[in-house]
Parts: sequence; structure tokens; C-alpha cells
Amino acid sequence: MVHIWNDPSEVPADFGPSVVTFGNFDGVHRGHQQVLSQLIRTARLNHARAVAITFDPHPAQVHRPESAPELIMGLEDKLVALGEVGLDAVLVMKYSLELASLTPEEFVSSVLVDALKASHVVIGHDARFGRGNSGDLDTMKELGEKLGFEVQVISEFGSEGYPLHHGHDDGDDDGASDRRCSSTWVREALREGDVATAAAVLGRPHRMRGEVVHGAARGRDLGFPTANLSSDASGYIPADGIYAGWLVDQAGTRWPAAISVGSNPTFDGVSRQVEAHVIDRPEEAVEDFDLYGQTVVVEFVARLRGMVAYRGPEALVEQMRLDVVQAHDILFAG
Repeated sequence: MVHIWNDPSEVPADFGPSVVTFGNFDGVHRGHQQVLSQLIRTARLNHARAVAITFDPHPAQVHRPESAPELIMGLEDKLVALGEVGLDAVLVMKYSLELASLTPEEFVSSVLVDALKASHVVIGHDARFGRGNSGDLDTMKELGEKLGFEVQVISEFGSEGYPLHHGHDDGDDDGASDRRCSSTWVREALREGDVATAAAVLGRPHRMRGEVVHGAARGRDLGFPTANLSSDASGYIPADGIYAGWLVDQAGTRWPAAISVGSNPTFDGVSRQVEAHVIDRPEEAVEDFDLYGQTVVVEFVARLRGMVAYRGPEALVEQMRLDVVQAHDILFAG
């Protein structure tokens, strides 16, 4: 089980030695996973603990909140994803102007060395840390010699991460391209509703997490009851449209679903909503299927279509029936 600490003071005094890296890890995409896997291998070879340090909130939300990127995932899902990689521990540092004011040596000595007993620090060529981002790779190497830890450089650790082939695999290289996995790429894909590409970069379907709340009940009135996520649900909201995906309830049961993202234009809706209609429920479970108040996870597998305003409820119901069939075929293909 992965240990989660919210402050260096929570790290046990006898913890260590450890192999440590640090970063925002938004999305914990395949580039992050590549780095963390190498960190874990180094830890095992040196009979040490594998530890990642991450920050909450995202530093950009502190330094430039007006232009900070929308996060791919909330902290809870980030910790789940980091745990799935196989780390021994994650230290969540509360990011603040006070933390940002630490010099590179103060940060490294107090957190990496004193708290985590780092024997190795894993960073990339372009790593920056400490007050005003004044620390770099050379700084870390100098501190390693001074404070007694080795520095392992990961060439793929930069902001672009792990290379992913993206294009049509038809035997023709034209139209295919290589691009390095990055949080930016995931956001671009989700902004366009391309959840399949987002999943390829992430190494898993994109997820949102939130409490199921009461909505306008239009779906129920039309015969398609939905679980509406609260407005403060975590996770990047994909482009408006209809998606095939999964709803994971509080008990861990995965339900196939047709997911709607948008403002319900047929009914002149204004605010964007994320709502999932669970399909293929057993007949006996239809009436008793109540998710209100539960915190659920919604996973996006494929985009079926964009959001369209239909000429009344009848046309919408007919399209929803088609959406459910298409979602089922996608989710259970093969």
C-alpha cells in the first residue's frame, strides 16, 4: 500500500533511504509513468523506497491564477494513479508563496534529505526548482555532492514526457507523427472531445469524479434517467457531446453508460452538465437504482457525436435510443 503524506513532518523518522523525484504529475500520463517506472527500478536495485513529491494546488494556480491550466484530474485521482504505478510513498506538498520562497538548497536539504533520506534524486535535464526557479540540473548535482545523494538524469523527463506514436497504422508513414506525451496534449485532446487520443496519452480512459446530485429530471421523464455530477466535480470536462463510457459507483461496480456533456440545447439549457445514463441495467435493478449522494467516477471511452438541438422531445428520444445502442456496441466490442 502506498503511503500518503501531506507534510514532510508526517514522514516517519526511520523512513528511508529513498529514491525521490518531484513534479506536478497532472494526469499521471504515460510520460510520467515512464519516469516513475525507472525511479522504482532504481529504488529496488538500491534497496530503497520509491517516493514522488507532488504539489497541491498546482503552482500556476498560486503564481498566475488567471492563466493557470484547467487540471486534468483532481488530487484524489492523482493519488490513485500514482499508487497504481507502484510507488512506496507520495508526499503532497501544500504549494504556497512560502514554499516557493525556499532556496534550492533549503528545499532539497529540508525535504529530500532531512525528511525523505534521499540516496538518489531523479530529475530531468530541464528541471527547475527553488526560489524563482533558480535551481537546475547542475544545482542538483552540486547539492548531491554536498549533501550525499546521487543524481539520476532522465532524458525523457521534460515537459513533453514519453514519445507516443500517433497516426494511422496503414503501412504508410505519411500522416503519422511522433509526439511526446504531455499534460498539454491531453488537455488539447479533451478540449476537442477526442477522448480516445486522451486515453492513449494517459494510458487509461480520462476520468471525472464527483457527487451525484439532483438535476432537472428531464432524462428520467424521457425514459433515460441520468446520474448528474455536481458542478464542483474534479477532472477536465471534455467538449460538449455524447460519449460512451463507464460509471463506477461507490461500491466499485462498473456500469456501462452513455454520457452527456453540455447544456441540453433542446431545452434551452445554459449551464454545462455532465450526466451519465447507465445502460444494460438488470430489470429488477431499474427502480432501485439510486446513486444520489454517492461519489462516482465517470470514464470517457469514445465520443459518439456532438451536442445538437433537436426539434422537440420525440426526435431527441429517438436519437438517445440510437446513442445507447452505439455506446453498448463500443463498450462491448470484441
